[in-house]
Amino acid sequence: MARYTGPVYKKARRYEFSILENGKELAKRPYAPGIHGTSRRKKSSEYGIQLNEKNKVRFMYGLTEKQFHRTFEKASKMKGIAGENFLKLLESRLDNIVYRMGLASTRRGARQLVNHGHILVNGKCVDIPSYTVKPGSTISVKEKSLNHPAMKLSLENTLNRVAFVEFDPKKMTGTYLRLPERSELNADINESLIVEFYNR
Repeated sequence: MARYTGPVYKKARRYEFSILENGKELAKRPYAPGIHGTSRRKKSSEYGIQLNEKNKVRFMYGLTEKQFHRTFEKASKMKGIAGENFLKLLESRLDNIVYRMGLASTRRGARQLVNHGHILVNGKCVDIPSYTVKPGSTISVKEKSLNHPAMKLSLENTLNRVAFVEFDPKKMTGTYLRLPERSELNADINESLIVEFYNR
C-alpha cells in the first residue's frame, strides 16, 4: 500500500483525531468530511474501532501499512508492554526526532529534510527517515544546510519541545536523550486497540 500524500485535514476529520497534534484540523469543522459529514454516524463494530485506531496512528506517523506492521512485529518481540514499545519505536524514527526537535513543522516536512540529506546522526549523513535513533545519539544539520529557510521558519515557530529531546538552535544540534515515557506521548492514542487488531 502506497504512502498517503493527500490532505491531512481530511484524514484528521475522518478519524476525529488531530494527526498534526495541534488540533487545528478539527478547530473549524469538527465533523467528518463529505456531504454527509454532519449526519449521525453508524455505530462501529469492535473490528472497526480497532481498525480506526490503527489507521489514525499510521497516518499520524506517516507510515505505509507494511512499515507499520513490521514495526509492530519488532515491538512484540521486545520485553515489556507491546503497545508502549510500539509507540517508543515510532517515536525513535529519525524523521520523528527531527520533527520533535522543531526542525520541521510536520512529520512530512521532517521526512523530506532527511530524504534530501540535510540531517546528520552522530556526524554521519543519514537519508533514511525510518532509521531508528538510539538514545544518546546526536542529531545535527549538515553545514551546507544551516541556513535552510524551512528549518529557520519552523524553529522560530517552535515554542516548546518534548522532554526526551534537547536542541540548541544556535549550534543546530540536538540530542535524543532517552526513550519517551508513555505519559509524554499523545493521550488520545489507545495502543491496546492496535495490539488487539494485530493479535486478532
